[in-house]
Amino acid sequence: MSRLLGGTLERVCKAVLLLCLLHFLVAVILYFDVYAQHLAFFSRFSARGPARALHPAASSSTNFSRPNATVPSSGLPEAPSARPGPTAPILPPCPDSPPGLVGRLLIEFTSPMPLERVQRENPGVLLGGRYTPPDCAPAQTVAVIIPFRHREHHLRYWLHYLHPILRRQRLRYGVYVINQHGEDTFNRAKLLNVGFLEALKEDATYDCFIFSDVDLVPMDDRNLYRCGDQPRHFAIAMDKFGFRLPYAGYFGGVSGLSKAQFLRINGFPNEYWGWGGEDDDIFNRISLTGMKISRPDIRIGRYRMIKHDRDKHNEPNPQRFTKIQNTKLTMKRDGIGSVRYQVLEVSRQPLFTNITVDIGRPPSWPPRG
Repeated sequence: MSRLLGGTLERVCKAVLLLCLLHFLVAVILYFDVYAQHLAFFSRFSARGPARALHPAASSSTNFSRPNATVPSSGLPEAPSARPGPTAPILPPCPDSPPGLVGRLLIEFTSPMPLERVQRENPGVLLGGRYTPPDCAPAQTVAVIIPFRHREHHLRYWLHYLHPILRRQRLRYGVYVINQHGEDTFNRAKLLNVGFLEALKEDATYDCFIFSDVDLVPMDDRNLYRCGDQPRHFAIAMDKFGFRLPYAGYFGGVSGLSKAQFLRINGFPNEYWGWGGEDDDIFNRISLTGMKISRPDIRIGRYRMIKHDRDKHNEPNPQRFTKIQNTKLTMKRDGIGSVRYQVLEVSRQPLFTNITVDIGRPPSWPPRG
């Protein structure tokens, strides 16, 4: 009996001992788990402390949300916004050879051409005659400058043909009609200087300037209205001259210069009142600065001229030949740096920007050469 009782007691003691050992193990595991949680908590807390010390304004950033508030710079890059705004899609560069060009065009000036029709044909052209291709990023921003007076009939044809051509060429451009106020003698070159300055006032990103007479329309849209490394003459084959240059140094009709090239020649001369001479002076300026004129292939440089009666106030300048011979002397003093004029009105039309200016009066003949 005593043996049976002793064996039972022994088994009970072993069971109690096992339970105690199991309890001890569970307690140790729970202890280390709680310790690890506390350690992680304090580690996060200590890590946040220095960050706030480096960016003391982080906890009160709303204090600098006022329009004119400023945040002291820490010299570290700013963290991106939690809610970035929508970003414009990145467009590929416009191709050097636009795929939608037609080539040779049929140009005629007999059909009626109301401005309303031209506007319907060019829905993508914004107010003021501005256009940007929707599917690519052009390398240049082009200002087309037109010297103007009493040529509304010609302007409608020009807009009708040129806007589709320029859009097919994938140009970012604006059209500026520089209208000479009054009835005094016309001064084409001075109006072109005014157009250069006024276009840059509206958009300082213009880096290419196309100077075009309003009565000339290209017959091939592969004649790209862009600027290059050298000044460019576009209208090299006009029907008026039997589709050839009238002489080797001719630089009239339609020409293009980059902003840097234009400033390098001091712009155009201001003293050529009346018809003729200013184109030859510009040719001389380009030659004197060491630049060379580039031209398109004669097959794509063809133009048609809209016939008109010459303005009675645009008679030949009797001193033009003397002035041309003195370009080297007059180039530095007569140009974009000396042009004087007054803007009377700026009107942004659906297809162009009209700028009416007073450019003064010509000197009494005979003027000094």
